[in-house]
Formats: sequence, C-alpha cells, structure tokens
Amino acid sequence: MTMTAPNISCHLPAELNSFIGRRHEIAEVKRMLSDARLVTLIGVGGVGKTRLAMRVGFDLRRSYPDGVWLVELAGLESPELLVQTVMECLEIQDRSVRPPIEVLTDHLRDKKMLLILDNCEHLLDECAAVAETLMRAAPDLRILATSRQTLGVVGEQTMAVPPLPMPDFDVSRSSTDSLKQFDAIRLFADRSQSVLPGFEVTDDNQDSVARIVRRLDGIPLAIELAAVRLRAISVEQLLARLDDRFRLLTMGARTAMPRQQTLRALIDWSYTLCTEQERLLWARLSVFSGGLDLEAAEHVCAGDGIDPDEVVDLVVGLVGKSVLAREGDQTTVRYRLLETIRQYGRDRLRESGDEAALRARHRDWFEDLASRGQREWFGPDQVAWFRRLRAEHGNIRSALDYCLTTPGEAVRGLAIATSLRFYWIATGSLREPRDWLDRLLAAGDAGGGAAGDAAGDAAGDSGSDSGGDAAATARANALCVNARLAVLQSDFALAADMLEEARELAKKLDDAAVLAEISYVSGLATLLQRDITSAAALLEEAVAGYREADAPMGVVNTLLYLATAHSLLGHSDEAVTRFKEGLETCEARADHWFKSYTLWMYGIEVWREGDVARAVEMEREAIRLKRPFDDRLGTALCIEALAWMAADGTPERAAVLFGASQERWRSFGAPPFGYLAGHHDASEALARERLGEQEFEAAFRRGTELTPADALAYAMCESAKPARPAAAAQPSPLTRREMEIARLVAQGMTNKAIASTLVIAQRTAEGHVEHILTKLGFNSRSQIAAWVGEQGLLPGGAP
Repeated sequence: MTMTAPNISCHLPAELNSFIGRRHEIAEVKRMLSDARLVTLIGVGGVGKTRLAMRVGFDLRRSYPDGVWLVELAGLESPELLVQTVMECLEIQDRSVRPPIEVLTDHLRDKKMLLILDNCEHLLDECAAVAETLMRAAPDLRILATSRQTLGVVGEQTMAVPPLPMPDFDVSRSSTDSLKQFDAIRLFADRSQSVLPGFEVTDDNQDSVARIVRRLDGIPLAIELAAVRLRAISVEQLLARLDDRFRLLTMGARTAMPRQQTLRALIDWSYTLCTEQERLLWARLSVFSGGLDLEAAEHVCAGDGIDPDEVVDLVVGLVGKSVLAREGDQTTVRYRLLETIRQYGRDRLRESGDEAALRARHRDWFEDLASRGQREWFGPDQVAWFRRLRAEHGNIRSALDYCLTTPGEAVRGLAIATSLRFYWIATGSLREPRDWLDRLLAAGDAGGGAAGDAAGDAAGDSGSDSGGDAAATARANALCVNARLAVLQSDFALAADMLEEARELAKKLDDAAVLAEISYVSGLATLLQRDITSAAALLEEAVAGYREADAPMGVVNTLLYLATAHSLLGHSDEAVTRFKEGLETCEARADHWFKSYTLWMYGIEVWREGDVARAVEMEREAIRLKRPFDDRLGTALCIEALAWMAADGTPERAAVLFGASQERWRSFGAPPFGYLAGHHDASEALARERLGEQEFEAAFRRGTELTPADALAYAMCESAKPARPAAAAQPSPLTRREMEIARLVAQGMTNKAIASTLVIAQRTAEGHVEHILTKLGFNSRSQIAAWVGEQGLLPGGAP
C-alpha cells in the first residue's frame, strides 16, 4: 500500500514508491509502543529503519490526536541545534528567551503524540538527553527513534531491524508463486519493474533472482541499487557481476560484519559503474546538506575536471544510477543523496584531499545566495526567495558551521547571518540566528576588540585599512541584527549593550545605514516598552537615516512602526499619511511581507476611526498575504485585531476569536506588542458586557478548542465553525478513550479495525463499544455515529 498524503494529524512525507513487506516488524513495533515510551530501531545503514518507522507512524496516526511528527537528523551537524530542530519540525515558533528545552517540554506536556527521531547515531548523547527530558515532562508522548546504536535511556526498548526475508534453499524446485512470498524477492521485482516495465520473476530467471537477493543479504537499499542495473544488463549479467564483486570482497576487511561488507561492496560497485566525472561529482555533492538544486551543483561542483555545461548530464546520469534522488514537482526540482550514499561520497572527497576546498566553495555559494536573497526580499520575487531559502536551510547551517569552525572565516559567517535578517524573522526562528550571531561575534576574528585592532593593524601594514573596515562593518551590522532579534524577544538590556557597541563602530566608520539601523532598533525597543513619544522621535530619525543611505526596505519597515506610534499618540492624520506611504511603496515593489504588517496596523487605525467593514477586510487581506510564509505570529496578530473589531457588533464572534488568539499566544510564550494591550482590554470588556459573562466564557472556550486551521477559517469567514451545538455545553458521559473509540465507530470501523488502530486487543475494543452503548442508552453503532456527528466530533470538527 502506498502512503497517502499526510492528514491533519500525520506530518510524514508521502512515500515515493511502494512499501514492501515488514508485516511482522510493523506489528512488533506497534506492540512495543503500546508498552514502552521509547522504542529504538537499530541496524546498519540501508536496512530500512526509516521506512519502517514512517510506516508504523502512518499506521498509528489515529492513535495520536496531537500528531505523528518526523524529525530528520541526518543532515544536522551541530548538536547545539538539536532542540531547535525538533521545535521547527513541530512548528513551534517561540520568541521568548527561555531555554529551548523548557519551551519544548512546555509545548509537549499535555500532548498525546508520536515523535519519530530519525538517524540519531551521530548525535547519540544529545538525542538520549532530549528523549529522557521530554518523556519525563510529557506522560503521553511516545518516541520512535532510528539509529545504528541504542540511545541508552532508561526504559528504552530496542528492536534490531533485520534484512528482508529471502530464500535460503535451492529454488529450482519451487514455484514462482511460492518464491514471491519472500519480501526480498518482492522488493527486487517491484523495483525492477520501475526501471524495466513488464519485468516478472519467472521459471527461467527465478534462480538468478534468488541468488541476487541472497548475495545482497536481503538489505533493501542494496536490492534497490542492484535492481536499477536492469536498465542496461540482464538478470544473469547482474548476478555474474555481483559474484565477481563479492569474490573480491573476501580479500578485504574480514572483521566487518557481512551485511556491512555487502552494503559497502554494493555502493563500491555503484561507484565503479559511474564514469570518472560522475564519481567526481558524487564526491563533491556530498558537501550539501538537505538537498540541492541544479544551479547549486553547477556553481559548487564544476571546475577541475568538470565543465559547468557538463553538470546537468552528470546529474541525469547519477539520478539514473539511483545515486541521486529527484525531489520536488514539475516547477521546482531538487536532488538529494541518501545519507548512506552521501557519507560514502564524503569519504571519497576526504580521501582526495579536496574536502576543505569544496566546503569553502559551498560556503561561497550560499553566502552569495543569502546576499541575493536580501537584495530581492523587497520585491516581486519575495515569496519565491523565501521558499528557496527555506529549502536551503540545511545548507545555510552547514555554511555557517564552516565559518564558525574554520579559522579566519567568522566575518564571512557574520555576512551570511546578517543577510538573512528578514528570512530569520519570517520563519519565526529568532533563537537560532541569535545563537549563530552570538558564537560568530565571540570568535577571535569577528572584527571586534583586540581581533578587530589586529585586523586593522595588519591592513595598515599593507597600506590599506579596508580589511579592518570590512570586519568592523560586518561586526556592526551583526550587532544590529542581533539586537533587533533580542528586542523581538523582549531582551532589552542585552540589546542596548549591543547597540552601544554598534554605535561606536558606526561613528568610526561614518556608516549612515548602520546608524539608521541603530535608531530603528532603539525606536522599536522603546515602542515595545511603551514610551511612545520617545519611540516616535527615534523612528523619525531612522526614516531620515534610511533615506540618506538610500535603503527603501529600511524606510518602509520603519514607517510601519512610526505610523503606529503616531496612532497611539492620537495623531491620526500623521499616522494615516505614514501608513499610506508605506503601502504605496510596498505596492510599487509588489511586496507581501511588509505590506501585510502595514495592513495589520493600518486596519486597526481605520477601525479606531469607525470604519469597521473596511478594517476587517484589511486584516483579512493581511492574512492572505501572510499565508505563503506560514507567518503564524502575524496571523495571530490579525486574528486578535479581528476580535477587537467584532466586540461591539458580534460579541459572540469576538469571544471565539479571543479564545483562538489565546491558544496561539501560548505557542509564542506571551502576547507580543504590549503597547496594544489597551485595545485588547477595552474590546474584551465590551464583548463581555454585550454578551454576558456566562455566554462569553462558553464562546471563549470554543475558541480555545479550535485547531489552528479551523481558527483561521473562522476568522476569514471561510467556515461557519464553531457552531454552538445544544449538547456542547454539557459534559460528555464518555471517558477520553471511549470518546476516541466512538469517533472510530462513526468512521465506520469494525471492532477488529479499531483494535488494530489503537493497538489493543479486539476483546478490549468490543468491551469499550458495549460501555459506550450503555452510557448513551443506544442499541446500535449507527446511533453512536449520529451522536458523534451531533457533537461536532467527526474529523475536521472541534475536538
């Protein structure tokens, strides 16, 4: 069965080809998860640990109302980013300065969730510590890990993932039908059909097929790599070459496990079947983390034996040999090396002595990409650039790690991190860039302190101070970006210290753009601390500075908060003038990001002036602009504003939106932008007065129960939810487990199917159904289904 697209509770990628076999292992892992909080699948690379974990997660998706989530760790090189990576995969956008592990445990504390940690072996200690911490904090959390070693956590259960079953006897007397019962044979046949349509296991070739899968020890990756050879050679020729290959293997390392020898030998064989240029490209592609596109391959990997115009043909060749996996759709194509194959290529690159040079070229490419992304951010291709940078996040991390760990490269790292300032903010990821900037600024060559003086002295000895100026400029910009991020996390004292250092550097450099940025960040900090008059003065200064420096993106960003300050001061005409200027600039540039935030605040000003209908449409337009960025903070701010706007005329709607807003603020730590707290307090009080305390609390509670998707649809009037069913205010007579089973009954599941889904005995499922019928006074399953529908408890309804 092919895995379908993920539903609301299943956050797993779709399978690209069919899943073969593993029935026993799937059942065993499900059983283990019913007893243990942590289950680790162990085995050599290529044995199928990841596919097994994903299949189990997909099968159990209905058992975990808070979702099945996959955290891919193979491309993560910095242990410090482990918790941040888990938070990103769980879509947690935290803007506080609390320790990340504390934020993560708070988020998971009441969740019933399955978390799949994939490829833990290179972060073994860190994964063990995180898993143990999370399980202590979240009693309903289950973790399914894959690794080449156990994590060593108390209570961990492990299962060694075996190779696929294969015939270990003379098959000449066996029927082809009986042979096809072996998973290894079925996998070989399936993958062979994908490259050679019409391929079948027959009486004529069954002996050769059986010997091939035995030579490969039933290892799925090995079988898949071998099957692709049938594009060019016959089954018998494939077997002959495997025989030759493994006769040579016996003269190699005898201490390695046979399965490891087999897999390595097969990849060796794939390597020898490549042309010299394909081998060279394979090794060079191993510097990429998380995939790449063709343009990156051409710029990073060409040269020294590969002409740029040859790269595309070589990529096609590697895709054809199953070394590279093609991903994406018809408009956006990316490529990825399977982790085992990437590590093999990295070994070849290291042996060649070219690893350092290729990592530097990789860094150069992504430094240039970040710089282009900054230049193009304020324009019609903004959304496309956001998506491109999002896809390259793993490579950006690798480039920053190179700059941090390579002497003399920290200044280049600062340039990359600061170029991404708006990308970092758009992702809601403030903690990670602050961590990179803190470490890069602390590096000895980052242009500050004695190191900065040394850089300047060295430049002076050569007759120029450009080197020192470049380092100082990079440091000043980085300090400003880091201070901006700190301000957005309300870390005002640390931001002030960084701005003071940046100001001293900017004065020495006479850099108008940096000075304008300092005024902007200072004004934003002052605004957030509710000193509105001082904030307006600083933001006016910033606008003038950005105009002098010819920095239109800085101008439009600052106009948003300057107009806000004027609005709060009661200067309505001045506020509208500034809002309109900002909108006109955004529209001229076909910008989405700044326009969405300008519409958010401008809409609030329009509402204050009494034009509620126009204000509501402005908020909804802002939300539509935010959707491509998945800007959950900005969307939450707009939903909050819509609640204020509904308080007078439709107070029940306002109460629901207030409830939905509260749930969103939980994921951010606290409601940001406290300077608008007066609007919130006044509007909530008005809605309570109009609706009555009891009715307000009931509607508010319904809002807190909405999923993020339902809350957004309700705010946009794309759904009539949440309806107020007559029985909704009454407590359910069913327990949480009985409610879960009632939903499955309503979906038409039999007792056997329910037992399989929830990993319980069929007799237990039957007992639960009988209790439900008794409690509700029903005598048929159809009555249960009707009752569930009336309660709004069917999938997609309010929980």
